[in-house]
Amino acid sequence: MGTTEKLNGIHEGRNVKRFREMLGMKQDALASALGEDWTQRRVSLLEQKESIEPEVLEQVAQVLKVPIDAIKNFDEAAAINIISSTLHDNAGSINNHCTLSFDPVDKWLEAMEEIKKLYERLLESEKQKVEILQNQLTGRKQ
Repeated sequence: MGTTEKLNGIHEGRNVKRFREMLGMKQDALASALGEDWTQRRVSLLEQKESIEPEVLEQVAQVLKVPIDAIKNFDEAAAINIISSTLHDNAGSINNHCTLSFDPVDKWLEAMEEIKKLYERLLESEKQKVEILQNQLTGRKQ
């Protein structure tokens, strides 16, 4: 278990589960695709691990057809925040239609881009707060 995973809140096993579920794959199907040494129980145990061995992670990523970095860096909490803020911002204009095919990697990249935009907005907001506080302090000194 690496310190970067703990600090970032990244749980690789949970991310494997999320990608597997997004692809509509059962644990036993993933086990079968991974080879004879794999069972549904072993996949279940793998999905409980916070940090997965690089060789196993590479093998799982190949079977799921997702980049290893997607599994390593997917932050569920950040994705939930993005979805939550998007629903809140667009509450009056939600379009309830279902898309039958989507690429999870594209969705992940979109989420990462949205996270970047949110961080930029947060940083700008903090800069404005600092400027207001500095102006207030300057006004008191005079």
